[in-house]
Amino acid sequence: MSVRDLEPKIVWNHFENLNAVPRPSKKEERVRQFMVDFGKGLGLETIVDRIGNVIIKKAATKGMENRETVILQTHIDMVHQKNATTTFDFLTQGIESYIDGDWVKAKGTTLGADNGMGVAAAMSLLSSNDHAHPALEALFTIDEETGMTGAKELDGSLLSGKILMNLDTEDDDEFSVGCAGGVDTNTSYKYTEENVPADYVALSFNLSGLKGGHSGMDINLGRGNANLLMNRILFAITQKVDLRITELHGGSLRNAIPRESVAHIVVPKSGKDQALAICKAYSDTVKKEYYLTEPDMKFVVTEVSTLPAKMISKADQQKAMSAIYTTPNAVWKMSETIAGLVETSSSLAKVEFVKGEFTTQSLQRSMVESGKEDIANAIRLTYQLIGAEVVQGGDYPGWAPNPSSKILKVLEKEYVTLFNAQPKVKACHAGLECGILGEHLPNCDMISFGPTIKNPHSPDEKVNIKSVDKFWKFLTKVLENTPAKN
Repeated sequence: MSVRDLEPKIVWNHFENLNAVPRPSKKEERVRQFMVDFGKGLGLETIVDRIGNVIIKKAATKGMENRETVILQTHIDMVHQKNATTTFDFLTQGIESYIDGDWVKAKGTTLGADNGMGVAAAMSLLSSNDHAHPALEALFTIDEETGMTGAKELDGSLLSGKILMNLDTEDDDEFSVGCAGGVDTNTSYKYTEENVPADYVALSFNLSGLKGGHSGMDINLGRGNANLLMNRILFAITQKVDLRITELHGGSLRNAIPRESVAHIVVPKSGKDQALAICKAYSDTVKKEYYLTEPDMKFVVTEVSTLPAKMISKADQQKAMSAIYTTPNAVWKMSETIAGLVETSSSLAKVEFVKGEFTTQSLQRSMVESGKEDIANAIRLTYQLIGAEVVQGGDYPGWAPNPSSKILKVLEKEYVTLFNAQPKVKACHAGLECGILGEHLPNCDMISFGPTIKNPHSPDEKVNIKSVDKFWKFLTKVLENTPAKN
């Protein structure tokens, strides 16, 4: 049985068609054209706004003309992550999905269910004539994963809907009514390089097998951060041996918890055995600390035959390692008003030492603007203390819950009717586009929901098969019962 044979077939087939198109953030040209061809092929009004978002409009079905127009909002880009052992070119290849029990997964890469399932559901409504619905405006935004550019630059005048359904929540029994805002912090420090002495040996340290995940939704799960763990091991060795970094690469994406780090280092031949012993002791200690949350953690040391020419100076290495060690990471503050909700956090997503430059990327999130400013200041000052250049940008607002939301009441009622259970109404620590979209569409009543997706932003991403059927039935039922126009 293939993914295309799953029910509802219309949704899964649109998902597979979408996944055949490469769609990395900031390189959405092909998937944008795919969406334009899709809309025009159906004879529907199809618009590309000035930033590159695609809007496809469909008239109400008979008898639904007096209902409020609904904006179905999803994003067409996806996070590109793969396992170190997977050979895959995201720029030329389509995602290879397969069925694994109750789940659909991808072969060694991210699946793109975030937010491909939402896109597929919107496409299904646009292409089907089997379901009653009000007038629809399907908004497919670009670059959600690396800056929310599409949402920020949206031309709100192109949309008339008063209800916005964001199809980007990842538990099928939850409705999101609020989300965190965020800001990116990028740092750069030029370090002095020295010649590597002839009596040194080269080693490669490879940390892998961590779970990673979404740096908002998964930040409270205690998962290991490859950048911090690698720095911890290297720092321990430097206390006894003259270890120097020649090159280091840790993490890859600003909004993913880093899963892997590779450090190329040199040590004196006379200190090699001691360095390896300390490395073994500390890596074993770290594995014991994370034996439940990171059971697949691996730390491999390889001796390199070719000695590199340059290494970082001792003084600059001390500055860089100190900055990493003291970088605020993980949960900063829990919400005082919503039980169990992370209010403020930061994730050190990327660290590199390459050709005389030490750089980091991190993402700070908060449900509260003052909390976001506080954690962003802590990161900025940490790196300014060592003389690094700090650039903070990509700032986007949070989405405040609306307790009098009419569409929320509709969703709650229909959920109970369909499933004989109460849904969970929550705010989330992820950066949904709703906060930004609300600035362009100030009179919109917004809600977010979707099927169950686990481990987004990692090669372990998977979507629950039954939840997709549940999500589709629920979405179509809600559209049948949307509020009348005022």
